[in-house]
Amino acid sequence: MLRIEKMMEGNVAAALRKRAALLTLPYEDRCRSRLAATLDDGREAALFLPRGTILRHGAMLVATDGTLVQVAAASQPVMRVASPDPLLLMRAAYHLGNRHTPVQIEVDALRLEHDPVLRDMLLRLGVQVTEALEAFDPEGGAYGGGHRHGHDATYAQDHALAQEAYAHRHGHGQEHAHGPDCDHGHDHAHDHDPAHDHDHSQDHDHDRPHSHGHGHKH
Repeated sequence: MLRIEKMMEGNVAAALRKRAALLTLPYEDRCRSRLAATLDDGREAALFLPRGTILRHGAMLVATDGTLVQVAAASQPVMRVASPDPLLLMRAAYHLGNRHTPVQIEVDALRLEHDPVLRDMLLRLGVQVTEALEAFDPEGGAYGGGHRHGHDATYAQDHALAQEAYAHRHGHGQEHAHGPDCDHGHDHAHDHDPAHDHDHSQDHDHDRPHSHGHGHKH
């Protein structure tokens, strides 16, 4: 079994890519730093990559025995979001961003993993949603790395920066910003922007107070 612990950085020569073995994975598996996988040629491999690693389509890996492995995005169920109105497409991107949803950005469309709840939300926004089996290679995070539902290694930093910017804009100073060690006391990150709309996968009962594990000063 190949043991893969290293990802090659920067541009890799075409000659090296040509001799590399291929490892085709769906996005969910490309978000795992520990993974038992089978190369396209049938060889078994075990990935032991740094925590938080997200493998993009075309990423080059090196096994401990020197074997080169190129990652490819597998076809999987996706939704393609489009609209003749650029403003509607921007609104759709905004609402998906509020949910920390991985999105692949194209010239005239957005692509995301199949999700019936998000599909209903997008249709209510007035955009077109079509389903297909295609490769999915979403954008990386703005501060390095890619987001996956707000739990990757950079999420705490990104969330703190977003909260700080919001606090400054609305005159709350620094008290509303949360540091990377802030414990929200729940598993799923929620955007606390007042414009955030909660029509995603879980129904919230607003007749009961939410316990987030911290206090907000407004």
